[in-house]
Amino acid sequence: MTGDDVSGGAVGDAELVALAAGGSERAFRDLYRAYVRPVYWLAHGLVGNPADAEEVTQETFLVAWRKLPGLDLASDSLLPWLATICRFQSANRVRRQRRDREHTAAAADETLPSTVDVEQQVIDEGLAEAILREVSGLGDLDRAIFRLCAAEGYAYQAAADELGVAHGVVRNRLSRIRTRLRTVVKEST
Repeated sequence: MTGDDVSGGAVGDAELVALAAGGSERAFRDLYRAYVRPVYWLAHGLVGNPADAEEVTQETFLVAWRKLPGLDLASDSLLPWLATICRFQSANRVRRQRRDREHTAAAADETLPSTVDVEQQVIDEGLAEAILREVSGLGDLDRAIFRLCAAEGYAYQAAADELGVAHGVVRNRLSRIRTRLRTVVKEST
Protein backbone atom coordinates (compact mmCIF):
# COMPACT_ATOMS: atom_id res chain seq x y z
CA MET A 1 0.00 0.00 0.00
CA THR A 2 1.16 3.50 -0.61
CA GLY A 3 -0.07 6.80 0.66
CA ASP A 4 1.06 10.37 0.62
CA ASP A 5 2.96 11.86 3.49
CA VAL A 6 2.83 15.50 4.40
CA SER A 7 5.64 16.35 1.91
CA GLY A 8 3.84 14.62 -0.97
CA GLY A 9 6.13 11.57 -1.40
CA ALA A 10 5.00 7.94 -1.43
CA VAL A 11 4.93 6.17 1.93
CA GLY A 12 4.84 2.39 2.48
CA ASP A 13 2.98 0.40 5.13
CA ALA A 14 6.03 0.17 7.41
CA GLU A 15 6.41 3.93 7.50
CA LEU A 16 2.65 4.48 7.99
CA VAL A 17 2.63 1.90 10.80
CA ALA A 18 5.51 3.70 12.49
CA LEU A 19 3.75 7.07 12.14
CA ALA A 20 0.40 5.67 13.33
CA ALA A 21 2.12 3.92 16.25
CA GLY A 22 3.50 7.34 17.18
CA GLY A 23 -0.04 8.73 17.28
CA SER A 24 -0.54 10.01 13.73
CA GLU A 25 -4.26 9.80 13.03
CA ARG A 26 -3.63 10.71 9.40
CA ALA A 27 -1.30 7.73 8.96
CA PHE A 28 -3.83 5.42 10.60
CA ARG A 29 -6.61 6.87 8.41
CA ASP A 30 -4.47 6.08 5.32
CA LEU A 31 -4.03 2.50 6.53
CA TYR A 32 -7.76 2.25 7.25
CA ARG A 33 -8.71 3.49 3.78
CA ALA A 34 -6.30 1.08 2.13
CA TYR A 35 -7.50 -2.02 4.01
CA VAL A 36 -11.07 -1.46 5.12
CA ARG A 37 -12.57 -3.23 2.08
CA PRO A 38 -10.48 -6.40 2.23
CA VAL A 39 -11.00 -6.63 6.00
CA TYR A 40 -14.76 -6.13 5.56
CA TRP A 41 -15.01 -8.89 2.92
CA LEU A 42 -12.96 -11.26 5.06
CA ALA A 43 -15.23 -10.51 8.02
CA HIS A 44 -18.34 -10.96 5.87
CA GLY A 45 -17.10 -14.37 4.76
CA LEU A 46 -16.52 -15.38 8.37
CA VAL A 47 -19.65 -14.03 10.08
CA GLY A 48 -22.07 -14.23 7.15
CA ASN A 49 -24.01 -10.97 7.24
CA PRO A 50 -23.32 -7.31 6.47
CA ALA A 51 -24.20 -5.84 9.89
CA ASP A 52 -21.94 -8.22 11.80
CA ALA A 53 -19.20 -7.79 9.18
CA GLU A 54 -19.30 -4.02 9.70
CA GLU A 55 -19.03 -4.49 13.46
CA VAL A 56 -16.13 -6.93 13.13
CA THR A 57 -14.37 -4.56 10.72
CA GLN A 58 -14.64 -1.69 13.19
CA GLU A 59 -13.50 -3.92 16.06
CA THR A 60 -10.54 -5.08 13.95
CA PHE A 61 -9.32 -1.55 13.33
CA LEU A 62 -9.91 -0.57 16.94
CA VAL A 63 -7.73 -3.47 18.12
CA ALA A 64 -5.14 -2.58 15.46
CA TRP A 65 -5.03 1.03 16.65
CA ARG A 66 -4.39 -0.12 20.22
CA LYS A 67 -1.72 -2.67 19.24
CA LEU A 68 0.17 -0.65 16.62
CA PRO A 69 2.74 0.72 19.09
CA GLY A 70 4.02 -2.81 19.78
CA LEU A 71 3.83 -4.08 16.19
CA ASP A 72 6.96 -5.19 14.36
CA LEU A 73 5.72 -5.39 10.76
CA ALA A 74 7.09 -8.63 9.30
CA SER A 75 6.18 -7.93 5.67
CA ASP A 76 5.60 -5.02 3.30
CA SER A 77 1.84 -5.19 3.90
CA LEU A 78 -0.24 -4.68 7.00
CA LEU A 79 -3.03 -6.88 5.59
CA PRO A 80 -1.87 -10.27 6.97
CA TRP A 81 -1.75 -8.83 10.50
CA LEU A 82 -5.19 -7.19 10.06
CA ALA A 83 -6.57 -10.47 8.67
CA THR A 84 -5.39 -12.29 11.79
CA ILE A 85 -7.06 -9.76 14.05
CA CYS A 86 -10.22 -9.96 11.91
CA ARG A 87 -10.33 -13.76 12.22
CA PHE A 88 -10.07 -13.53 16.02
CA GLN A 89 -12.74 -10.82 16.21
CA SER A 90 -15.04 -12.83 13.92
CA ALA A 91 -14.59 -15.98 16.00
CA ASN A 92 -15.35 -14.03 19.17
CA ARG A 93 -18.52 -12.57 17.63
CA VAL A 94 -19.74 -15.97 16.40
CA ARG A 95 -19.10 -17.54 19.83
CA ARG A 96 -20.88 -14.66 21.60
CA GLN A 97 -23.90 -14.94 19.28
CA ARG A 98 -24.07 -18.72 19.74
CA ARG A 99 -23.89 -18.31 23.53
CA ASP A 100 -26.61 -15.61 23.42
CA ARG A 101 -28.86 -17.83 21.27
CA GLU A 102 -28.38 -20.79 23.61
CA HIS A 103 -29.10 -18.60 26.64
CA THR A 104 -32.22 -17.15 24.99
CA ALA A 105 -33.42 -20.61 23.94
CA ALA A 106 -32.84 -21.97 27.44
CA ALA A 107 -34.74 -19.06 28.99
CA ALA A 108 -37.62 -19.59 26.55
CA ASP A 109 -37.69 -23.31 27.34
CA GLU A 110 -37.96 -22.54 31.06
CA THR A 111 -40.97 -20.27 30.55
CA LEU A 112 -42.88 -22.50 28.16
CA PRO A 113 -44.95 -25.33 29.61
CA SER A 114 -43.84 -28.76 28.47
CA THR A 115 -47.41 -29.73 27.57
CA VAL A 116 -50.55 -27.81 26.78
CA ASP A 117 -53.32 -28.44 29.29
CA VAL A 118 -56.50 -28.18 27.19
CA GLU A 119 -58.73 -28.54 30.26
CA GLN A 120 -56.97 -25.60 31.94
CA GLN A 121 -57.38 -23.51 28.77
CA VAL A 122 -61.13 -24.22 28.75
CA ILE A 123 -61.37 -23.29 32.44
CA ASP A 124 -59.38 -20.08 31.85
CA GLU A 125 -61.56 -19.17 28.88
CA GLY A 126 -64.72 -19.80 30.91
CA LEU A 127 -63.36 -17.70 33.76
CA ALA A 128 -62.51 -14.83 31.42
CA GLU A 129 -66.02 -14.94 29.96
CA ALA A 130 -67.57 -14.91 33.45
CA ILE A 131 -65.47 -11.90 34.45
CA LEU A 132 -66.41 -10.07 31.23
CA ARG A 133 -70.10 -10.81 31.85
CA GLU A 134 -69.82 -9.48 35.40
CA VAL A 135 -68.01 -6.31 34.25
CA SER A 136 -70.53 -5.69 31.47
CA GLY A 137 -73.32 -5.89 34.07
CA LEU A 138 -71.80 -3.00 36.05
CA GLY A 139 -73.15 0.53 35.83
CA ASP A 140 -71.43 3.09 33.60
CA LEU A 141 -69.43 4.72 36.40
CA ASP A 142 -68.32 1.37 37.84
CA ARG A 143 -67.25 0.11 34.39
CA ALA A 144 -65.28 3.35 33.85
CA ILE A 145 -63.62 3.00 37.28
CA PHE A 146 -62.75 -0.64 36.58
CA ARG A 147 -61.37 0.20 33.13
CA LEU A 148 -59.22 3.06 34.40
CA CYS A 149 -57.91 1.43 37.58
CA ALA A 150 -57.76 -2.27 36.76
CA ALA A 151 -57.12 -2.26 33.02
CA GLU A 152 -55.19 0.97 32.49
CA GLY A 153 -53.40 1.19 35.85
CA TYR A 154 -54.67 4.59 36.98
CA ALA A 155 -54.18 5.50 40.64
CA TYR A 156 -57.36 6.31 42.61
CA GLN A 157 -56.83 10.07 42.45
CA ALA A 158 -55.98 10.06 38.74
CA ALA A 159 -59.15 8.04 37.99
CA ALA A 160 -61.18 10.36 40.23
CA ASP A 161 -59.84 13.41 38.38
CA GLU A 162 -60.55 11.80 35.03
CA LEU A 163 -64.12 10.92 35.99
CA GLY A 164 -64.86 14.07 37.98
CA VAL A 165 -65.67 12.23 41.22
CA ALA A 166 -64.12 12.12 44.68
CA HIS A 167 -61.13 9.90 45.51
CA GLY A 168 -63.23 7.98 48.05
CA VAL A 169 -65.89 7.18 45.44
CA VAL A 170 -63.30 5.51 43.23
CA ARG A 171 -61.71 3.63 46.15
CA ASN A 172 -65.02 2.35 47.56
CA ARG A 173 -66.57 1.37 44.24
CA LEU A 174 -63.40 -0.39 43.07
CA SER A 175 -63.33 -2.34 46.34
CA ARG A 176 -66.91 -3.51 45.74
CA ILE A 177 -66.14 -4.40 42.12
CA ARG A 178 -63.14 -6.49 43.19
CA THR A 179 -65.24 -8.30 45.80
CA ARG A 180 -67.84 -9.16 43.12
CA LEU A 181 -65.13 -10.41 40.76
CA ARG A 182 -63.50 -12.54 43.49
CA THR A 183 -66.88 -14.21 44.01
CA VAL A 184 -67.11 -14.93 40.27
CA VAL A 185 -63.59 -16.39 40.29
CA LYS A 186 -64.37 -18.64 43.28
CA GLU A 187 -67.57 -19.87 41.65
CA SER A 188 -65.81 -20.58 38.34
CA THR A 189 -62.94 -22.61 39.78
